[in-house]
Amino acid sequence: MTINWFPGHMTKARRQIQEKLKLIDVVIELLDARIPLSSRNPMIDEILQGKPRLVLLNKADLADPIVTAAWVAYFKESELDALPIDAVSGNQIREIVPRCKVLVQHKIEQQIRKGIIPRSVRALIVGIPNVGKSTLINRLAGKKIAATGDRPGVTKGQQWIKMGTEMELLDTPGILWPKFEDQNVGLRLAATGAIKEELLHADEIAFFVIRYLSEHYADYLTERFAIESIPTDLSDPNEVVKVMETIGRKRGCVLSGGRIDLDKVSMIILRELRAGKMGRVSLEAPQ
Repeated sequence: MTINWFPGHMTKARRQIQEKLKLIDVVIELLDARIPLSSRNPMIDEILQGKPRLVLLNKADLADPIVTAAWVAYFKESELDALPIDAVSGNQIREIVPRCKVLVQHKIEQQIRKGIIPRSVRALIVGIPNVGKSTLINRLAGKKIAATGDRPGVTKGQQWIKMGTEMELLDTPGILWPKFEDQNVGLRLAATGAIKEELLHADEIAFFVIRYLSEHYADYLTERFAIESIPTDLSDPNEVVKVMETIGRKRGCVLSGGRIDLDKVSMIILRELRAGKMGRVSLEAPQ
């Protein structure tokens, strides 16, 4: 599966980010804690041109905490400060401003030595669509400023937002990259809802999810859908279909003649994964 999706507003957003960089002290890079690398724009290092950066692993409440801890260590090895957060509940949100100030402490000290009263830190927030940027901004601001939605492409423009007296934040639309060369990257993004569903086949995404869960979180899958057992080898698509048919019968997705509505089963699997109803699941690990 190769996905090409680079809407015009994303091309414009990239250009606007590069134009605003000279005004920025620190960058906040927002990733999905369940898929940190897959939700990371590979063009981001080129775009940000070495600016100090804080990596936020959002939706950490939905991710496997052991795997998330491994990701924090992974980013630390790359000399990047990574902080797991949950923008919805506000968990760890208060850590963001202090950590950003540490990253620009050298610049602040230079201003003081020159007799300049340091202004508020100017931060740029970047991330792919549907990673939770608007929810985070509203949480930081303490009020609803940015539009939110459980779908990609909600934020369309740029806006400066004051975070008290210590920080000003520049929001930007989510930027995806032109093409996903790695099939699994596209499937992970689709599974977590970062890609508009009409661009993909739900059953293909559900196949990927079932295979991954059976290998890494088999107990979650059997418990959630009351399945007695899962085949140890799901490389055969027919075996995956059998699992989906079992789920379909448990959930009443039965058509005339006893056939199972696999499209409906696929959407049940995706909705429940995204809502965390299967348990705290990470869809990729550092290794």
